[in-house]
Amino acid sequence: MKSHERFKAKQEFPFELISDPEEELCKLFDVIKLKKLYGKEHMGIERSTFLIDKNGTLHKEWRKVRVKGHVDEVLEAAEQLNSL
Repeated sequence: MKSHERFKAKQEFPFELISDPEEELCKLFDVIKLKKLYGKEHMGIERSTFLIDKNGTLHKEWRKVRVKGHVDEVLEAAEQLNSL
């Protein structure tokens, strides 16, 4: 958790980061997938984003995320959710 705290401080995040060493949340959100790297298969986490409100309601999810443009798309969805 020390690395999480350092990263959070460096990025100046106003929220907590979580750790999931037992992969409970990963399984709940179904993000552990069979992946291939250089022809070899292994289990890994599929890059995903979930927009969850303060009440814990899932409003939107993005799977197989590509970084370019993703932040803007998520921020727009969060702003729309916040304006409701």
